[in-house]
Amino acid sequence: MLNEVMWNSSVPLELAGEGRFVIPRKEFVPAYVKTYEEGRLREKVEEALELLRSCHVCPRDCKVNRLENKTGVCKSGRLARVTSAFTHFGEEDCLRGWNGSGTIFFAWCNLRCVFCQNFETSQQGDGAEVTASQLAAIMLQLQSAGCHNINFVTPEHVVPQILEALLIAIDGGLRLPLVYNTSSYDSIDSIRLMDGVVDIYMPDFKLWDSQRSLRYLLARDYPDAARRVVKAMHEQVGELRVDENGLALRGVIVRHLVMPGLLDDTGEIVRWLAEELSPDTYVNVMDQYYPAWKAKTEARFSDINRGICESEFEQALAYAQKAGLWRLDRRWRRVRPRFEFVEVPPAQGQI
Repeated sequence: MLNEVMWNSSVPLELAGEGRFVIPRKEFVPAYVKTYEEGRLREKVEEALELLRSCHVCPRDCKVNRLENKTGVCKSGRLARVTSAFTHFGEEDCLRGWNGSGTIFFAWCNLRCVFCQNFETSQQGDGAEVTASQLAAIMLQLQSAGCHNINFVTPEHVVPQILEALLIAIDGGLRLPLVYNTSSYDSIDSIRLMDGVVDIYMPDFKLWDSQRSLRYLLARDYPDAARRVVKAMHEQVGELRVDENGLALRGVIVRHLVMPGLLDDTGEIVRWLAEELSPDTYVNVMDQYYPAWKAKTEARFSDINRGICESEFEQALAYAQKAGLWRLDRRWRRVRPRFEFVEVPPAQGQI
């Protein structure tokens, strides 16, 4: 028997599933609201901040005391650094909607991707440090701008700071779904802390092979870490579900960027997603790779110093479909972008 919920007929089958994956908007409450009301969010904040004392917020396990502003691989100390915050219209249609996704880009990163297309942010640290109060204010400004969600980009190394700011933002009236937009190089401790907080996980599963992960990401353990946390994310929130208009409310969206000459990684990743998560997993197989950062400037990475060809992308899609995945993302919503940027003030020393 099909779900009797009504939905907009323009919403694609892969999103609505003929009603199987539709939650009436009037019934949706962000996960963090209940956690906050039960008093568990404050407990999570305290536990998360303790992770900073001998830092194991991410799989690097640097064990530096970030509470004293010491830094490790991610180069982040006590405070989060924000590069930009704005209404983003480049995300998936189920996130950007017609008012945009309220995207907060965090500076620095715990990976060292040699092909990073946002290297000014991830590797050079463009941006300003913000206190918890300032980060909360950014969330609330994005909500006031009409954004459909709050989208944390590269949050792996600043989970404690996000939780700390969220307490303040909820008091200020935040009620939007939270999107955890990650490279998948997260610790299981961080993902456990985000249980009952995050509504939509959006992991980017980059590579399957550990040797390639060492070469291109400088993280040999990346595949193991990604498999572990992506599975945990799915256990928390399940398959992607949307409202009547195709806006994401809860679940997992997996991204995978097809890279030149690395289709065997693609094949293994989509097979694993279908078998270990679900054939109903919502996946964005992306074709927008272009050489950047060291992949463009250093001869030793000449093998990935090109875009992908049409046949490679078609093969990637074929692998996904053969694995049984059918909820593959595509553009379907016509939108006229209306960008609004939120000012990111420098921290004044107050948490």
